[in-house]
Amino acid sequence: MRTTTKIKALLVLAVSAFFSNVSSAQDTSSNYDQGFRLGVGANVGYAVNDPYKLAVGGDVRLQYDLSKKYSLTLTTGYTNLFVSKGDAFPGETEGKDLGFIPAKAGFKAFVLGDSFYVMGEAGAAFAVSNGYHQTSLLLSPSIGYATKYVDVSVHYEHYNDFRKMNNGLSDGRGVGQVGVRLAYGFKL
Repeated sequence: MRTTTKIKALLVLAVSAFFSNVSSAQDTSSNYDQGFRLGVGANVGYAVNDPYKLAVGGDVRLQYDLSKKYSLTLTTGYTNLFVSKGDAFPGETEGKDLGFIPAKAGFKAFVLGDSFYVMGEAGAAFAVSNGYHQTSLLLSPSIGYATKYVDVSVHYEHYNDFRKMNNGLSDGRGVGQVGVRLAYGFKL
């Protein structure tokens, strides 16, 4: 038997073994009761860019469980980034808080058993307060712990198009915050 024929035979065998494992894995996950969950959460965080300091918000998350390990999410709510007294962008007499409505889609994967997870979300943040009328790209990775009813997570959110201060100048873009989310969830 020639070497190329042996390699082709091994490749066919490996591909066949891979697809048989994939099809058997799909059979076991089809026994899982897929469905929707709804979560209502409160968020508190620290804005990592001036002039903003504290971040407070609430959200509603719709989650569709694909399997015991993987879920798709849709999240919206309201978040406010507070400006400390005395902080303001150059040319402004007083700082204005930034309130916005996030709209995010995400993917959640449980990595340690069925409690610890990692999640990534992307979407838009629509500014709605204090004369701000911007829309920003929103990216948010998080890690968390969830039970049947409680979900606690730590996340970072980055708002790509909201302005920030760089060394006292307002020419920067891209505001971020580190936060904690506590939520109550239930099956629909």
